[in-house]
Amino acid sequence: MNQAPPEWLIEDVRQARKGAGRQPIEETDRLIARFGLATVCRSARCPNRGACFSERTATFLILGEVCTRRCTFCAVRHGPPSTPDEDEPRRVALTIAALGLKHVVITSVTRDDLPDGGARHFAAVVGKVRRQCPGGKIEVLVPDFGGSEAAFQIVAASGPDVLAHNLETVPRLYETVRRGADYRRSLDLLKRSKDAFPSMVTKSGLMLGLGEQDAEIEDVLLDLAGVRCDMVTLGQYLAPSPFHAPVSRYLSREEFEAWRAKAEGLGFRSVASGALVRSSYKAPIFFKGLA
Repeated sequence: MNQAPPEWLIEDVRQARKGAGRQPIEETDRLIARFGLATVCRSARCPNRGACFSERTATFLILGEVCTRRCTFCAVRHGPPSTPDEDEPRRVALTIAALGLKHVVITSVTRDDLPDGGARHFAAVVGKVRRQCPGGKIEVLVPDFGGSEAAFQIVAASGPDVLAHNLETVPRLYETVRRGADYRRSLDLLKRSKDAFPSMVTKSGLMLGLGEQDAEIEDVLLDLAGVRCDMVTLGQYLAPSPFHAPVSRYLSREEFEAWRAKAEGLGFRSVASGALVRSSYKAPIFFKGLA
């Protein structure tokens, strides 16, 4: 469906890209580049990059910028990845300190080529950040590690404050939207996180507008509530290019508000629902008071 985005959404995206102005965006960009790091903000073409960079915050993308999977919603490049950079954990920690971040989100590409899926690298980053920035909150947005229990334990045991893993969409759309992933496997990762580390906050997110039905969204929320997921984000899917999965429809502001109320009614401790909501957007505000 080639539905045109509503004017209010176009304006919201324009304002998010502009942020607080060109100078603070470029300053954050230069700092991140100086340490030779990648961000999902840039690699995934996030519409909120300007707003985040102008506030000196970013979501760090570790383990390279090339993903081993081919999700049709995602702008991150796919193909043969590079060897993990052993010095990356140190540089991530130094950059976070230089930015003065009190709550940081760290994510990665999926690395099906690595025996542990990159779990030890995640743990090394958490350890370095914890030592460099004591007292700060660390949120990791992890891949599914191919369902490996050992890999999951390595990351969870490193002590992040939030362990996030996005379901992204409803089970029916996985074959076309989230290739290589498995809905039950992803749901089980969140369940195991809460079972093994009850005090650790768990989080997941959904993109809406890919062709899902309301009943399917509600079923996913019920599944997340059933595994005691603490936080959930609901945002509008925006196709990064004409070559990615098309937008089926654009939800109204009222619909996002209704889904927020529905999720809160199911017992989630924190819910963010809106067109430009993304898993890590305004993460400190979303997290406040949970731990």
